[in-house]
Amino acid sequence: MKKVYPTKLQQGDEIRVISPSSSIVRAGGFEENPIAKERIEALGFRVTFGAHILEDDMLSSASIASRVSDFHTAFADKKVKAILTTIGGYNCNELIPYIDWELVRKNPKAFIGYSDTTSLHNAIFAKTGLVTYYGPAYSSFKMDELQDFQTSEWLKSLTEETYDLEANNLWTSDPWYDLTQPRYTMKNKWKVYSEGFAKGVITGGNLGTYFLQAGTEFFIKVNNPIVFIENAEEDDILNFDRQLTQVLQINSDLKGLVIGRFPSVTKMSEDILFFILEKFPVLKKIPVIYDVDFGHTQPIFTFPLGGEVEISTTPLSLKILKG
Repeated sequence: MKKVYPTKLQQGDEIRVISPSSSIVRAGGFEENPIAKERIEALGFRVTFGAHILEDDMLSSASIASRVSDFHTAFADKKVKAILTTIGGYNCNELIPYIDWELVRKNPKAFIGYSDTTSLHNAIFAKTGLVTYYGPAYSSFKMDELQDFQTSEWLKSLTEETYDLEANNLWTSDPWYDLTQPRYTMKNKWKVYSEGFAKGVITGGNLGTYFLQAGTEFFIKVNNPIVFIENAEEDDILNFDRQLTQVLQINSDLKGLVIGRFPSVTKMSEDILFFILEKFPVLKKIPVIYDVDFGHTQPIFTFPLGGEVEISTTPLSLKILKG
């Protein structure tokens, strides 16, 4: 399948916000997110919303039909140049069998989100070859502290083809969505488990979601990949252990591994992480970097799933070669 890169964003472009997983109501609705719209529009873009974004059922989501409709409408609308998910959740994989993939293929555009959105990232790439972007959702932009880094990295990924992924000097593992709670910042530093240098194609996303489509037509094996993985707050250490095992079995030709920062609530320590990583001989032969700025801590950078990356531990760097 031919890989397709979406057109980079320009000033004045329209960005459509949709909720393929949890409803915007779960993220506070429009009432708690006006600053997100203001911040994105201050960058020179126009923000619009899917028709069913406020639909909210017993599982804090909308019907499959409503979510698919907003997805299709966003891709079909020629004025829309990028699609931004509201937040993650648990159920966007429900949409995949009902999506018109020919519509997506004929209307390639930037698609951005993280966490549960991993299922759609996988399916879009498998069915159309379209490179998508793993990064902050719409509701992420209401976070105040450390937003400058998160926004600049998001903008860089959507407007530049080649760029370095950066590390911020501080990070937090607080509930960013609750602006009434205090923030506790910690010093940030990427770390190396195994030295090396590699170039490859990025695959991955949220570890608990990444392989939900494995073995189906909605998951395509990337050759010689560099895998980016991260854990959500509810993913405990035992889940990380067995899920990493499956990722390594799927990607037996792995060229590099990049692990996002673990939320504090998971209680992951360096001793436990090393104990898990040392089970797998392959991880001693390829570059492995951890505590990197993506996933369910803040702030996070944005990177292209399906894009090309160069990973080096000496000096320590992640460079997007094409995204």
